[in-house]
Amino acid sequence: MGMALKVRMLLAAREMTLKDLGSRMDPPTSAQNIGRKIKNDNLSEKDLTAIARACDATYEGIFRLNDTGKEI
Repeated sequence: MGMALKVRMLLAAREMTLKDLGSRMDPPTSAQNIGRKIKNDNLSEKDLTAIARACDATYEGIFRLNDTGKEI
């Protein structure tokens, strides 16, 4: 599952539109800009962190080794 789909699911869970999201981000961004990034699944870790904050959620970009459970 790509991050764009996860962002769409997050917005649905929070009953937010792209306009709502853009206005709550720090710094604020346009609905068109964030919509384009989501459409192209071109979201940086910085974008994802800002989206999480705007949605009162936590973004954890980690790798977890399956055999040892070590997180990187």
